[in-house]
Amino acid sequence: MRAHFLKWSVDLGISPWMVEFLWSRGLRSRLEMDAFLSPNLRYLAPLECWPGVNEAADILFEGITRGEPLVVWGDYDVDGVTSTALVTEILTRHGVAVRHYIPKRTGEGYGLNIPVIERLFDEGARLLLTVDCGVSGHAAIARARELGMTVVVSDHHLPDGGELPCAHAIVNPRLHECPCASLAGVGVAFFLMAALNLRLSRWSGIKFDIRQVLDLVALGTLADLVTITGQNRILVKNGLLLLSEGKRPGIAALKEMAGIRGAAELGTMQVVFGLAPRINAAGRLGGAESALELLLCGNHARASALAQELDALNRARREEEDRIVVEAMAQAREQEDRAGLVLFHPDWHPGVIGIVASRVVEAHHKPTLIFCEENGCCKGSGRSIDPFDLHAGLTACSDLFIRFGGHRQAAGMTMRPENLEALKQRFDAVVRESLGDHAPAPVLPIDCELGFEKAADFAFLKELELLQPFGNGNPEPVFMSPPLFLKSVKPLGMRGEHVSLELEDTRSGITLRAKAWRLAEHFPAFMVDSRICIAYTPRIDRYNGVANVDLRLRDWKWLT
Repeated sequence: MRAHFLKWSVDLGISPWMVEFLWSRGLRSRLEMDAFLSPNLRYLAPLECWPGVNEAADILFEGITRGEPLVVWGDYDVDGVTSTALVTEILTRHGVAVRHYIPKRTGEGYGLNIPVIERLFDEGARLLLTVDCGVSGHAAIARARELGMTVVVSDHHLPDGGELPCAHAIVNPRLHECPCASLAGVGVAFFLMAALNLRLSRWSGIKFDIRQVLDLVALGTLADLVTITGQNRILVKNGLLLLSEGKRPGIAALKEMAGIRGAAELGTMQVVFGLAPRINAAGRLGGAESALELLLCGNHARASALAQELDALNRARREEEDRIVVEAMAQAREQEDRAGLVLFHPDWHPGVIGIVASRVVEAHHKPTLIFCEENGCCKGSGRSIDPFDLHAGLTACSDLFIRFGGHRQAAGMTMRPENLEALKQRFDAVVRESLGDHAPAPVLPIDCELGFEKAADFAFLKELELLQPFGNGNPEPVFMSPPLFLKSVKPLGMRGEHVSLELEDTRSGITLRAKAWRLAEHFPAFMVDSRICIAYTPRIDRYNGVANVDLRLRDWKWLT
């Protein structure tokens, strides 16, 4: 294979090391490697390959051209808000009057509800399009049809109990074989609107370049943590270019609030931890309207004001999260004998418990459900570990829920308070049946050993950037260091919860800094001058326009 690798490296314009690395990631031909490194839009699957897309586009087009008033019903998370913004922008460009409705997390919760459906009908709505929701909205969709509304569902969640609602058309990649079953809600909306855009162009005479909304697709897809391979990789890779340009006033304002300079390149981490939380904060602590307005805003001054509002909400969200994490971790320690955790406090904020569930899973490596009290019910959010299918686990407990829905790794649910103790027992039993009495220990895959002479090489680091965007299915490379010498520990963050480690490679003599997030307690000052080996990911940090080598600490081992 060495001869092939050398030839492919010349053909692809990359190093032989990169060819070997791509081979280790499962790419078995030069063509596969080329498509991975250059995921151009021409590799997107044709619209006819997506079940239900053309049928749904025909129904929407017929309704629009008949003059039926249209409402887009979205969701309050980033995926739902970007989906709503994408549909609204495209239809508006064609001169179609479109309203939207995004329910409030507190009071209404996720998905469709009958009272608002009836109100929208009374206000004239006759055509309803759902985005990032709807596949489990059986009663509300039945009521909409009873009233005479035409309903099209665009969703990517699994339906409750496997039954589908009585919509006129359903587009959902999880229901049929298709080019990418793991599309986010905004990805599903993109392909549906691509089909509708073609029809509307012939009707309106306006040629809208749908590539202009790929920034929304990338933002929603990355925020929803779906698998970033295949079709998703193409959408995200191209959308990140638009996000980096920041031509959309709302995106430019968000980048500024996140401390990212104007035209700086964006990667997965900056989107997931910089932009997405500020959009999510609106839906978590209030209503998502301000986040939607920001994405659709064409005025820089207004966008700046909205971004500042979202930034303030995000700070409040972090404070609330920190408070709840302390209490949730204490409950988790009390349930250390359980394989699946069910945590509850009536005063926890419903908009934050999903994030807290992720923190608990990260700390205890157990599937976790977290509940609070809302409107006399227990409202919950769940997160899982890779080996356990959370949606399947909740299905086994479905008789305890009023409703539930979600994915393999994340879900939401509502139930009556009297079922809480029964759920603790049942969920633990379901997890044990799947994983055994003890969940498998978390494993961090290591790609290979890498010394600092390579990690400090900007040419090497720029070649690593060809692997982006990273995410599920395409993780960041993780390397094992040779023995290192810990020269200093510097606290980071307002409370000193993070640290920056100054590390010297004892073989090459090169010194680099590594950031360890939320790990300050593991690196006390007295460990300075100790020997250590780390698992890490190197990258180029371009903060404030100055390029530096930055190491992200993934794991470590003290050496005697």
